Amino acid sequence: MDICEKVAYIKGLAEGLELDANDKNTKVLNAIIELLEDMALTVEDLEDGCAELCEQIDAVDEDLSNLEDFIYDDEDDYEDEDDEVYEVQCPACNDIVYLDEDMLAEGEIACPNCGTNLEFDFDCDCDCCDGECEDKE
Repeated sequence: MDICEKVAYIKGLAEGLELDANDKNTKVLNAIIELLEDMALTVEDLEDGCAELCEQIDAVDEDLSNLEDFIYDDEDDYEDEDDEVYEVQCPACNDIVYLDEDMLAEGEIACPNCGTNLEFDFDCDCDCCDGECEDKE
């Protein structure tokens, strides 16, 4: 039994008492029942509005999830690749520059922030190889 049905039941009980319509107590009771009816209708409207908002929020959440999957799916593919990304700090502007192995192989690059030429030298200083050391344990 919802709130409107409960108010209708109370109204029926009051009518069943066959009270004198001109009596002051009956007028107060009828006013209270009218107020309960109005409140019940307002609560019912609020519940309907809340249910509609919940449906809309669920739809937006689903759309956002699909959008995140679309956007971040590419990022996941990039992270799965074996390409390593290196961080280099520019000595002139202290900006962090991100480089991949191909960019490092070129030996130099201009800082995208200030244009300073950044040079890279990866000659190995160890005695185990000819400058192309691999991690050996």
